[in-house]
Amino acid sequence: MKVVFMGTPSFAVPVLQGLIDNYDVVLVVTQPDKKIGRHQNLRMSPIKELALEYDISVFQPEKIRVDYQKILDSKPDMIVTCAYGQIVPKIILDCPKFGCINVHASLLPKLRGGAPIHKAIMEGYSSTGITIMYMDVGMDDGDIISQSEIPILDSDNLESLHDKLSLLGAKLLLDTIPSILDGTNERIKQNSDEVTYAYNIKREEEHIDFSKTSLEVYNLIRGLSPNPAANAILFDQEMKICESRLFSKNYLNHVCGEIVEVLKEGIVVVTGDGSILLTKVKPFGKKMMDASSYVNGVGKDKIIGQVFI
Repeated sequence: MKVVFMGTPSFAVPVLQGLIDNYDVVLVVTQPDKKIGRHQNLRMSPIKELALEYDISVFQPEKIRVDYQKILDSKPDMIVTCAYGQIVPKIILDCPKFGCINVHASLLPKLRGGAPIHKAIMEGYSSTGITIMYMDVGMDDGDIISQSEIPILDSDNLESLHDKLSLLGAKLLLDTIPSILDGTNERIKQNSDEVTYAYNIKREEEHIDFSKTSLEVYNLIRGLSPNPAANAILFDQEMKICESRLFSKNYLNHVCGEIVEVLKEGIVVVTGDGSILLTKVKPFGKKMMDASSYVNGVGKDKIIGQVFI
């Protein structure tokens, strides 16, 4: 079976690797190389790097809605997409014999969009999973073929859940493809009444509002850790908050965001319903460090009483 794969970030790497190991991947479509850093050096996507390792032809259109002929010319039997990053036009969706199959990191119809892993943690979901689906012209609204669910542990952050779902997506896809090829697969319409969305994270969503509950703050921090990381302002500079723990102590007559105590494990900050312990931080212009190391550098007396804004 000739497969065209469309994907970009590291999340999609195990999916592509599984296809390479089992099918004939004739073309890989990924986003154009990005300029990064002060010197604006070009960086390839993780998917392009993997494709080049296997000498697979790579196609990087700026706008796939107008530049897609190379995909049609490859005459794929199936197109598989996973976190590609552009809306795929209908002419591509309609071209392969066995359809255009998407690997999505949520249990659809929940969390349609580009940030389902972030949002699952940030919004306090107890579980999430992978959906294998037929692509449609709408955003993640195609028919469901198969799903696999996993719990979201209290210890999970964005990185750990990302890695679990990436491997699960590769496995579920390979388990599902045979049923698509022999026509025994399911095709389940999504329930429009159950739809929720997980749009790409905006910069303002990364800021911590300590007037919210401790659990909401905790979920925001781990839902963005380690990158891009949640942030707050201290000493008139942005600080990234990379790790935290729920803390049960209440502090009366203190304002939300106030640093009320310094422990060996970190910094205690007042929240809307109690407090939270910040354990790892990244001060402006510095590397991530234990919160206790930050306190040692600044001074305990200068920290206590300061307020995150």
